[in-house]
This record gives sequence, structure tokens and C-alpha cells, in this order.
Amino acid sequence: MSMWPWSNTRWSLLGRIDAAAVEAAIARAEARTTGEIRVSVAGFFRGDLRRLAERAFRRLGMVATRHRNGVLILVAPTRRQLVILGDQGIHAHVGEAFWSVLTDKLSARFHNQEFTAGLIEAIEHIGGELAAHFPPVPGGDVNELSDAVDVAQRSDSGQL
Repeated sequence: MSMWPWSNTRWSLLGRIDAAAVEAAIARAEARTTGEIRVSVAGFFRGDLRRLAERAFRRLGMVATRHRNGVLILVAPTRRQLVILGDQGIHAHVGEAFWSVLTDKLSARFHNQEFTAGLIEAIEHIGGELAAHFPPVPGGDVNELSDAVDVAQRSDSGQL
């Protein structure tokens, strides 16, 4: 995995992300689907990144979506790595290869310091797949989860 050429704190990363633009991209993507998308920036932690993502997925209530079609983009600046985790509903349609390719593309954008653009591009790809497999329901859909960029507190992202 390639290393990103920027300071490895979540505060440094958050200063480089236009959270309002990311949240607007999530809202646009979710308007076309019953799916839910979240972005989370982890603090320092020890342990396995995938387990941290699974823990954040539960903490953010993503396992409770009606169609099990939530997707989490978890960025770990202290590791200069990220994980994209889809719940069982969407994962059954797109498979592991989709998440792997998308993670590689987003990592490349981060390596080029294109943080906001990379996140928006990933959100658009995720939104497209969610819309294809989980279109909006007649009468509108309830936004089950917040669109805000989550900043995990140390206690949320501590040792696993």
C-alpha cells in the first residue's frame, strides 16, 4: 500500500477536506437510492484497520439500515490507509472486487493530495451502485443516517 505524502494526523487531514462538499455529495448520492453512505476519520488506534472499520460501522448505526445497504469510507490518517466497507445487502450485489478497486482509486487520489475530489468520486461510484440495486421507493425515502463527516474520538478508535 502506498503512503500518502502529508502529515498523518486526522486534524491535518480534516483541514484538507471540504466537509460541506463531501456531505453534499453524500446527500446527492442518497437522493437516488435507499442506501446510506458515511465517511469517518479515525483517530490514533492500535490493532487491525478492518476491525476498526467494522466497529465504526456498528457505532454509526450502519448495521441497522432497513435494506442492509450502508457503505462506510473509513480513513485512518495515522496509518495513511483507508477501508471501504459495505453492508451485506450491497456487498451481495457488487462483491469484494468493487470495494478493492474503489479503495485503490481513492488511495491514489489521496496520494496526490486530492482528498475532497477523491472522496466525492468514491461517493459518486458508491451512489451509482446503490441506485442500481436499491432505487428510491415511491413516496420518498427516509434518510436513516447523518450525512455528516464523522470524526471518531479516541475512545471510539482505541485499541482493538
